[in-house]
Amino acid sequence: MPQTVLILGANGKIGAHAAAAFWNAGWTVRRYDRGTDMNTAATGADVIVNGLNPPNYHNWDVLIPQITAQVIAAARASGATVIVPGNVYNYGIQPGPWSAQTPQIANTRKGQIRVEMENAYRAAGIPVILLRAGNFIDPDHNGDIMTAFLMREIGKGKLARGGRGDAVQPFCYLPDWAQAAVLLAQKRDQLATFEDVPLPGHVFSANDHLAMLRGETGRDIRLAAFPWWLMTVVSPVWEMARELREMRYLWDMDHALDGEKLAGLLPDFHPTDMRTVMLAGLPDDIHPDKVMRPGSEAVAAE
Repeated sequence: MPQTVLILGANGKIGAHAAAAFWNAGWTVRRYDRGTDMNTAATGADVIVNGLNPPNYHNWDVLIPQITAQVIAAARASGATVIVPGNVYNYGIQPGPWSAQTPQIANTRKGQIRVEMENAYRAAGIPVILLRAGNFIDPDHNGDIMTAFLMREIGKGKLARGGRGDAVQPFCYLPDWAQAAVLLAQKRDQLATFEDVPLPGHVFSANDHLAMLRGETGRDIRLAAFPWWLMTVVSPVWEMARELREMRYLWDMDHALDGEKLAGLLPDFHPTDMRTVMLAGLPDDIHPDKVMRPGSEAVAAE
């Protein structure tokens, strides 16, 4: 008998890839309609994937606790295991790599909101898998960090640099996150009530990324510093600018997630290769595997 997963936020980056991964694994996929009763929607579900997230960091201090309370109530009513995407905001500026045992000492308002969210899930006594990752990269270009920030002006030969060019940080390909979520869901009966599982993804710097793009595309791409000064100017009237400024420190700080726990739980899991991840934000007319070449009838390399 197929197992059932309820996807919250199925039209978003995380929800869309989770829905596809669970469907491909033979699960019955149910999509939650915003505004409807979540407890009713969760009836009969084995797993709930919480892909709900206020866009552009809007009103996090109010909306994140509200969403968390709804999801906990739905899980209690249905008996479902909840899978929650975690991030790295919780750890502040302490050295890494960060693991499930690393103290959570957030140094930002958004980081503290995430710490409180995770504490609420821990205290709820419901089965929860928190699958933590760094910057999400969406091959569907759905407003992810690669297309909205790093490669925003790649057509002009510019790769954005948010901070130090040599600062490394973790990047997670969303299909990898979704696949890991499915594999963990399938062995949920073997897990603790609350499992914090870091997904290390790939770690690279802006300099590493630039070298890869130049080599693969043959283009004269250069690093361009992100205009943080402009974010300061427009912060009083643009919420997103204020929220981005708070996380600026991550672009200047080497950080990574420890992969030991994931490897122990999912020894056969292998992430997408780094080349694919680094090239994911390129438009088709620049991407070396998709660009139409003179005299060729194919649009993608075999």
